[in-house]
Amino acid sequence: MGSSQHAVAKADEALLAELGYKQEFKRAFTPLEVFGIAFSIIGLLPSIASVLFYAVPNGGPAAMVWGWAVASLFILCVGMSMAELGSAAPTSGGLYFWTHSLSSPRCRNFLAWIVGYANTIGSIASVASIDWGCAVQVMAAVSIGSGQTFTATSAQTFGVYVAILLSHAVVCCLGTAVLARLQTVYVVLNVALCLAVIIGLPAATPKEYMNTASYALGNFTNLNGWPDGYAFILSFLAPLWTILDSSVHISEESSNAATAVPWAIVSAIGIAGILGWAINVSLAFCMGSDLTYLLDSPIAQPMAQIFFNSFGQNGTLALWSIVVLVQYMMGSSMMLAASRQSFAFARDGALPFSSYLYRMNGFTKTPVNTVWFVAGFSVILGMLSFAGAQAINAIFAISVTALYIAYAIPITARFVFKNDFKPGPFNLGVFSLPIAIISVSYMAFMDIVFFFPTTPQTSVAGMNYTVVVLGGILFLSVVWYYFPVYGGVHWFTGPVSNVGKVSEEAASSIRGSVEKNLQADVGEATVEA
Repeated sequence: MGSSQHAVAKADEALLAELGYKQEFKRAFTPLEVFGIAFSIIGLLPSIASVLFYAVPNGGPAAMVWGWAVASLFILCVGMSMAELGSAAPTSGGLYFWTHSLSSPRCRNFLAWIVGYANTIGSIASVASIDWGCAVQVMAAVSIGSGQTFTATSAQTFGVYVAILLSHAVVCCLGTAVLARLQTVYVVLNVALCLAVIIGLPAATPKEYMNTASYALGNFTNLNGWPDGYAFILSFLAPLWTILDSSVHISEESSNAATAVPWAIVSAIGIAGILGWAINVSLAFCMGSDLTYLLDSPIAQPMAQIFFNSFGQNGTLALWSIVVLVQYMMGSSMMLAASRQSFAFARDGALPFSSYLYRMNGFTKTPVNTVWFVAGFSVILGMLSFAGAQAINAIFAISVTALYIAYAIPITARFVFKNDFKPGPFNLGVFSLPIAIISVSYMAFMDIVFFFPTTPQTSVAGMNYTVVVLGGILFLSVVWYYFPVYGGVHWFTGPVSNVGKVSEEAASSIRGSVEKNLQADVGEATVEA
């Protein structure tokens, strides 16, 4: 086993060298732990809790159940397209690296720049939205414990949010091995929590809150005023925000990354789709029929109110504490992935203060500076809470829209531009193009949808700030790219190799020796058996 692990490590290092980078991280994540971080970032039940307020007014139980089912299929297509790219070139840079390598020389630098910034802001927005959701859940617990007499102010919630962010930054500064071992704990807690709700909620719910099958699976309640079809599409934000995966950004810390990362993406999305649908079915049967009260209850958290109706105060506090814990773990995993993406982008000199951000801590062997960069920027995004509920809700939409821009461009570049794309171990074969078309079309459509306000009649306070925040950041990135003399157009050349690329003969030799070592280990194991 020792020589097998050594052989796999050598193969990972050789593949990374072919892509132009030296091995700087410790490859401490096993394939199971790569799946763990993918599944932890999804954080199924607490994620559904964080964005249930999107599904409930836009179709009610029917949208929760069937909107989840429809969106999950499209998300799986996106995941498979991403997995192919991640298998072919497993680097922490991921999206912008693929964009640059697959695009035309005439536009590859600009496209890589845009993808890099969209991915950076999308990843940081994901951290901010997860931790804001965690802060809201903490305050919901306080409200439950007070007998629903306590209602948190924006300032109080923001204070909890900042504390959560700072604690996550401390956790993500730990060594890679420690972070890897935590993922198994995260998976166990996630699955246990999902099963507890799927099984326990129907068993505990009083009859007055139980819904019939016709109501749970067929009732469509539209509270926001959009046409029913469009309202149903708006309910997609719940699965879209929940089933996001950034595990590709820990490729340089993963063992057998070319196989482990793509399979982690696909399996995490598939399992989350199934378990998430079951959770939504359970909620639809146990949520009662007064949807307005769920949205406007003193607890200020629809799922917490559903639990309160079913389990009572003490039972809800016990279960809710686990929801908060899993959400907290989800935030730390997302900050880990976001910091690795920022580190990779700074490695190629594209971020402001890249020379400072591209530093590996000598003690922990992790990019501590980029961890605090992500935490600091997340604090700034959280300040949107003082502009009103719709402003902070924009963070949830940005984490989807920005990442979908970053996802769609490299998938499109693979088929639109002439390139020498070489599939990795995970390959869809003849299905690659049709699945890519479905993925890109779906992402483009959903990006447009989530730039619209939640209601047709809106105001300054109720407008959708997603386009303002995301558009402003992307606009500034373009300005900086074309800025006279100092702009990226004058110096940015995409991924910058920090190691001499190995020759094809050397790479073949390394792969050959790896295969021989693995075969020898299999032979030894057979003889011992």
